[in-house]
This record gives sequence, C-alpha cells and structure tokens, in this order.
Amino acid sequence: MGNRNVVFVVDDDPGMLKGLKRLLREHGYDSVVFSSAEEFQNHDDFESACCVVLDIDLNNESGIELRHRLRAAGISLPVIYITANDSPTVRMAAIDSGCIAYLTKPFRAKSLIEPIEKLAARAA
Repeated sequence: MGNRNVVFVVDDDPGMLKGLKRLLREHGYDSVVFSSAEEFQNHDDFESACCVVLDIDLNNESGIELRHRLRAAGISLPVIYITANDSPTVRMAAIDSGCIAYLTKPFRAKSLIEPIEKLAARAA
C-alpha cells in the first residue's frame, strides 16, 4: 500500500485538476496530477499513492481501458472514477473493471473524500 496521504489524479481538464488538487489539499492529501493517460502510464512509482482519481473520458482515451492496461501490468491501485458522461453502459464497465467509487461530475466533495478516507484508514 502506498502513502495514504498521496492521491493521483488523471483528468484532461486543467480546471478540474486544479479544483481536485485544492479539494484534496483542504482535506490533508497531497496530489500528483496527470493530464493524460499516457503521462500517467509513463509514471513509474505507482506504489507512492493510496489511490487514483481517474477521469473516464480522457482525450481519445478511456480511463476504463487505462485501468485494464494497468491491471494487466500488475498495478492494482484502487480507482475512483469520475465522469461527465454518465450512462448505464459506462457505469457497468467502470464497476466491472473494479473501482471503489464512481462519481458523476459535478460531485460533492464529500463523495470524493469519503472513499479516500476509508482507504487511508485501512492502510493506517
């Protein structure tokens, strides 16, 4: 288990990255932000975080596909999916891929922070 105070965030929207970074900091978490699936995949220290907040709709890339590729590579970081384009199909695919939370934008701060706090408590 990684550092329970570090959260990775992958989203192609700079405003969203900034907002999530601020929100996480307000709750005592450091974040490492990535603006693309490629940038995240090229990161080499997946053990350094407790989880990843992963946007499902990345530029020409699916966060769910990224999750499958990471798992295939033996990386089992807990995932919280966020999406602006909710649909039953996307939701099922996200849940099937394994996630600790599935949030539709805009979401309440509490709905993002609670699953992270549960993870951090288990890791403590």
